[in-house]
Amino acid sequence: MTIKSEALRGCRRVLEGRFKLSGSNTLTYHVKTPIPAGIKAPHQVKLHGAWSLTEDHDLRLTLDKWQRKTFGDQVTIQAEIIDVRKNSLAFAVQTKKQNDLPSFYTLELAGSWQADERNRLTFRVNRGAGRFDSLTFDAAWQLDKNYKLTYAYQKEGLVRRTKKTHTLTFDGYWDIRDKTRLSYVLAGAPASGFDFTATAGIFKSNYIKYELGIGLSRKRLPQRRVITFPGKWMIQKDLGFVFEVRRENRKFQTFIFGAEARLKGRDSVAVSLRSSLNRDLAAEVELSRDIFNADGQAFLRLLASKKEAAVVAGAGFRW
Repeated sequence: MTIKSEALRGCRRVLEGRFKLSGSNTLTYHVKTPIPAGIKAPHQVKLHGAWSLTEDHDLRLTLDKWQRKTFGDQVTIQAEIIDVRKNSLAFAVQTKKQNDLPSFYTLELAGSWQADERNRLTFRVNRGAGRFDSLTFDAAWQLDKNYKLTYAYQKEGLVRRTKKTHTLTFDGYWDIRDKTRLSYVLAGAPASGFDFTATAGIFKSNYIKYELGIGLSRKRLPQRRVITFPGKWMIQKDLGFVFEVRRENRKFQTFIFGAEARLKGRDSVAVSLRSSLNRDLAAEVELSRDIFNADGQAFLRLLASKKEAAVVAGAGFRW
């Protein structure tokens, strides 16, 4: 870091040290190199400003106005993202030892994850007193083969200056809470995750499908995403209607729905779906009687006894 010296007017001196984060994600620079006698320089400098993410996925602090005359408008820390958790985002920062060999240390921002109005991944840096800074990941996210949410970007390595692809994987599961929203809930944090705006879901006997767009700054049109969950339906007495996401006989996760069901002819059941929060999904799926297990057969007998009336299952109702 470069510090202007009052003892040597017009001169600047590079002071080696490390960045650290303190309360409310405040950036502090700790000076490690000895300061020559007669030169006034602090042993640590607190930097106040707003956090953001550069196009190259480096960490940037845009300084408050009162600091800009001394240090310039921005501090950009070249770093690699090494971990994404439910309430934090960690970067690896390279520095040098006295023998000029590289070493690394970690900066970990505290905050929360969310999707912005354009369905981009965003980390909200907690600044205290209800204030947040937004780090926007301006590339299109994907799903891996295990239906985990992933984010990939290209960047030069800190040691070898060659571009490579970095992939971040968010541990969590999908949820359907509203008719035009598809949610990805981070593991261990039911209230934290990404709520994506989507078209109304399509519910069939062997799959659930949603479509949405990701509005990227460098793209004129949104990047289209079609998310399809293959699987099968069943009914469980304590839960309601359940859709198990399955592929190649492997179970990945389960969606739980409330529903109003009625018999439709001799061989099928019409099911009007509600979310696990008991919100109307404005969706109906027609299911064959053959798919129901023991709990399902008991439910079918109840439907038959009600004749034309619909029976509510799940979302707090039991039969």
